[in-house]
Amino acid sequence: MRDRSVAVLGNGPVGQTTALLLARWGVPVVVLDGRPERDVVGSKAICQQRDVLDVWEAVGAGRRIAGEGVTWTTARTFYRDQELFSYELGDPGRSEFPPFVNISQARVEAILDERIAAEPLIDVRWGHQVAGIEQDGESVTVTCDNGVRVRADYLVACAGARGETVRRELGVSFDGRSFDDRFLICDIRADLPGWAQERRFYFDPAWNPGRQVLIHPCPGSTFRIDWQVPGDYDLDAEVRSGALDRRIRAIIGDADYEIVWKSVYRFHSRVVDRMRVGRVLLAGDCAHLVSPFGARGLNSGVGDAENAAWKLAYVLNGWAGEELLESYHQERHAAALENIEVTTATMDFLVPHDEEQRRTRVWVLSGAATDPALRARVDSGRLAEPFWYVGSPLTIPDESRPFGGRPPRGGVPAPGPGILVPDVPVALTGCSRIRELARDGFLVLATPGAQVPDVVTGASGPVRVLHLEEIDVTGVLADALGARRGELWVVRPDAYVAAVVTDPASLDAALRRAVGRTATPSPA
Repeated sequence: MRDRSVAVLGNGPVGQTTALLLARWGVPVVVLDGRPERDVVGSKAICQQRDVLDVWEAVGAGRRIAGEGVTWTTARTFYRDQELFSYELGDPGRSEFPPFVNISQARVEAILDERIAAEPLIDVRWGHQVAGIEQDGESVTVTCDNGVRVRADYLVACAGARGETVRRELGVSFDGRSFDDRFLICDIRADLPGWAQERRFYFDPAWNPGRQVLIHPCPGSTFRIDWQVPGDYDLDAEVRSGALDRRIRAIIGDADYEIVWKSVYRFHSRVVDRMRVGRVLLAGDCAHLVSPFGARGLNSGVGDAENAAWKLAYVLNGWAGEELLESYHQERHAAALENIEVTTATMDFLVPHDEEQRRTRVWVLSGAATDPALRARVDSGRLAEPFWYVGSPLTIPDESRPFGGRPPRGGVPAPGPGILVPDVPVALTGCSRIRELARDGFLVLATPGAQVPDVVTGASGPVRVLHLEEIDVTGVLADALGARRGELWVVRPDAYVAAVVTDPASLDAALRRAVGRTATPSPA
């Protein structure tokens, strides 16, 4: 291994994204995966959220993934044969990406593989199953079951849900629960007019009484149908008896169809107690598992990847101390707990624990079509959204912009410290969007009347200061931010707002805090 490097365990989308983002910062990466080669069976995670597409665009893949995927903007919810409600997914700015695109995980991996193949700083090694992890004050060493030992400065463990060896070697717990009911997935290819731009969720339909069905459109006239089934469900027996064909035809009628992939699985809700253990950061399913209702698994894993990558790059380049890495655990563990809370509430509504909960659910669903208060209690899965780092030690709160808590379904928090900056157009040569500017280092946006220092000293590494009126000629960015006269907006390398301040001294403190340096430097 080369000097100042990172090893990544797992070559799935989270590991791929981590490697590509680190290489973008100039950090050499070795990616280790125990499989002999890429496994392309099944669509797996299919819903890619707008802000995740934006992260992938930073490594040259977002537009292509969005272009190949199926865009959907409407989420519809039904009870039996009656539509209860639908809602459109909002846009906090004027993003060039749709709220969600559906595209198979396998296709995403193939596109990211192409980007990795073109990146000389990334070395991918298949057939390297981790057997042991050791670390000291200077490095971490991975021992593989083929006898190969890989030594790096840091390790990001993206080993997936079956990363038991990694978790055991690091001594972290993986507490939580598993759900009794099972779920059947069939990806079918069929011509179903009118279904291509909508996600449909059915409670207690006649063709799956007492349980749920979720339908998602995918590219190539393919649709994913997800049935909740009993814990003793036998897929092979249903195929042999013809019951699977009847199950599908109850939904699509007489249309011709082809089964592309089918699988049965059980949901888990688990999270590690620590996402940083010394020089090792845990990410994706290796660190947290949630039910897929809301598409929070892969999307949250990409959030882990970006958070880890910029912080490791800053430490390895000497722009921040190792204490910055502790904020990875603080920020992403809080995000994991939020996902656990949201998805557990969904599963409790989908699979009631007792007769009282069942009666309550029937009452809510029966009245939701006409009662807005009951409609708000229907939980078919709150769709993935970027987490807010308002409680992070890197964030300076702004009392004039208090965080309003979890926003309404389909909404986003108002811009401010700890919130992802809205993705809007800007007028700057070589750059068309504000997040493109943000991801090159720290960005300071000065509104009219702001006191702008001649030299910015609060943070090492790249810092760019821009006057809002020079890049925001239409005023759309100022409106999206709710910016006020005399403010300095500090934006982190992952496009999150770290602080909004009004004087150079506060700017220096905000930049220091945003890279984990909270102490005031001693005078020379």
